[in-house]
Amino acid sequence: MILHICSAAEWTGRDYRAPSLETDGFIHCSDPGTVHLPANALFAGRSDLVLLEIDPARLTVPLRWEPGVPPHPAGIWFPHVYGSINADAVIAVHDFLPTPDGAFRPPEDVARP
Repeated sequence: MILHICSAAEWTGRDYRAPSLETDGFIHCSDPGTVHLPANALFAGRSDLVLLEIDPARLTVPLRWEPGVPPHPAGIWFPHVYGSINADAVIAVHDFLPTPDGAFRPPEDVARP
């Protein structure tokens, strides 16, 4: 499974297009063990986020594992979805709340390989 972070208001239950599809050419995603890294870098302290749990086998557009944008200092690669995420590829939506100190941790309620 791969994950995408967005606000609860952005997820409508229909095919999903993140703003990065226009600016970067793909939708940024993560895996369950690394999703807290971009969350802490970009969304620290926000309490309105959800994780879209996506089954890569259900995507109707290409998925590629590539270096982060910008590249992560440890060389971690992330899944990038090259097109809209079709709604039926989203198998679950999880609240993604920070800890009391405002930091995010890897989620416990998401399927792991």
